[in-house]
Amino acid sequence: MTKLFATRFALVATMLMLVTPAISAQQADEAPPPSKPGKPINNGDVLSGELNAMKVRDAKNGKRVATYQITSEPRRLPPPNGLCNLETGPETFQLVTASDAQAAQLKSFVGKEISVKVDEVACASDPGQMSEAVITKWSIIRKQ
Repeated sequence: MTKLFATRFALVATMLMLVTPAISAQQADEAPPPSKPGKPINNGDVLSGELNAMKVRDAKNGKRVATYQITSEPRRLPPPNGLCNLETGPETFQLVTASDAQAAQLKSFVGKEISVKVDEVACASDPGQMSEAVITKWSIIRKQ
């Protein structure tokens, strides 16, 4: 009986010695790097990222409206917006379309990398906004 106990104890001890370094290594990998605020974006700067399309309901009449969003690296906005109450700044930017022509222009770029010149940007403030920041005036930059 003692020999069986000693054998099982040795087996458990060996397993613990093999598993413990793997667990501690996994925990070290999961620790996120210290977050730094993103680089600033000002009016006139270029923002690049993947364009996504979302369907949202208009608050006024309940119709579905196409909404476009750029996912980019974190960026700081000019004062007084700053980091939009985030540690690193916003990563998602909603593009507000002023006309059907702008909406049609964006529709052809969905799922692709695009660059836009930012003319006016602010933190999201309305409950219906799906992004962390909103670009109200912009223009697409054509690649040369």
